[in-house]
Amino acid sequence: MANGAQGDWRTDTAPLERAFPPLGPLADAKWVSSRDNDRGLPSPELVISGFARLTPGKLAELTAAHAFVSEGPADDFSSWFEKPLKGEGPENPQWVRSDELDRDGSGYSTRLWFDRRSDTVRFWARNPYG
Repeated sequence: MANGAQGDWRTDTAPLERAFPPLGPLADAKWVSSRDNDRGLPSPELVISGFARLTPGKLAELTAAHAFVSEGPADDFSSWFEKPLKGEGPENPQWVRSDELDRDGSGYSTRLWFDRRSDTVRFWARNPYG
């Protein structure tokens, strides 16, 4: 994918690489932000959600360094701004995740799910930049 807006989602990888440093450079992405197509409801929170493809070998590196379990996302893009992502992503994913790579704190949260067959990460993050 080329960088820049395409359809109703974003394809630029630089903001995601800043939000998720352990993932390293990303091959491509499809993602949305709660501030895209702003509905006029001011909110101090930023939520980003979508898919990104890792560079070859990165997921193997992550799974060697962290404990993973089989677990998929609890919902399928339930927020209003996530609608463009429905039906996107890898076909028949077998998601795994690691508590070690997720983040939780006062005012921020990150969830990452990985599909080994496609080197895809499904992400959801609230206030990912701190």
